[in-house]
Amino acid sequence: MLMAITRFSYFILVLLCLSLLHLVTSFPSANGQIDYNYNYNYYDRSCPSLGMIVKYGVWAAFKNDTRIAASLLRLHFHDCFVNGCDASILLDDTIDFRGEKNALPNRNSARGYEVIESIKADVEKACPSTVSCVDILALAARESVLLSGGPYYPLSLGGLDGLTASEKAANEQLPSPFEPLENITAKFTSKGLDIKDVVVLSGAHTIGFAQCFAFKRRLFDFKGTGKPDPTLDSSAVANLQGMCPNKDASNSKLAPLDSVSTYRFDNAYYVNLVNRTALLESDQALMGDSKTAAMVTAYSSNSYLFSADFASSMVKMSNIGILTGSNGQIRKQCGSVN
Repeated sequence: MLMAITRFSYFILVLLCLSLLHLVTSFPSANGQIDYNYNYNYYDRSCPSLGMIVKYGVWAAFKNDTRIAASLLRLHFHDCFVNGCDASILLDDTIDFRGEKNALPNRNSARGYEVIESIKADVEKACPSTVSCVDILALAARESVLLSGGPYYPLSLGGLDGLTASEKAANEQLPSPFEPLENITAKFTSKGLDIKDVVVLSGAHTIGFAQCFAFKRRLFDFKGTGKPDPTLDSSAVANLQGMCPNKDASNSKLAPLDSVSTYRFDNAYYVNLVNRTALLESDQALMGDSKTAAMVTAYSSNSYLFSADFASSMVKMSNIGILTGSNGQIRKQCGSVN
């Protein structure tokens, strides 16, 4: 009991430190100038109902489709990893560019665009031309984590929406489930994140699903060996082979990223890694490096530690490449520039 109280106190202390840190610091805009308007209370006067509108929008979508929580969280990840958090992932194609929706990582796994657009429409009715799509996306991701049983984390608001998108950039910058750990880590560090953030943010795979194509090569002919991936537990191999038969031409069937607690945001993902039952090759690779494996082991046995560190890493990620000043706009519709 004493240990549980201590862990909980640690979690609360970390969140308080995060809040104090952000209260006393300001964030640089894209041109390097400090923007003192980018803060937690940005919409308190201009759109006081924002929080409730986003909360209801995510809840309504979640009630009809429990998968949407993971999908909205993934949208936020995929947005921030391509040229910063600018809601560019939400833009439809124009005569000037092919958007990020066309990129292979998004074409196969990104969904929930209509939920963000619906929330944006409700926000526009309450507070016209006031709230950016990038802020709505960040808030919706946080609500998704909370609805799934995950931690609350503070978000600085006031970022602006980008004016363009790039299919090419999305194909190049988004991590792939087939990449080695060093490549994935390099993509994280290029965004100002570190190896700890790789391990922590990978924990988002405690909710959500993956299509067979994303892991099928682990089941039958791993790297041309004609055998399953030796890092995948044999019982897990058998179960997954039943879900995704080798002769089945359809690779779009879904399997849970965490079969233990599929819809609950907890630390079971790390327990799965320790037990060699992670679905994705890129996830299990975290156990192949001594440094990342030590962190995985720590999170597998301490859910409060994971929750606190996940909150911290989400704050960092949500501030990547934020646009302020004259570098962006507040879109009236998330799918198109004004």
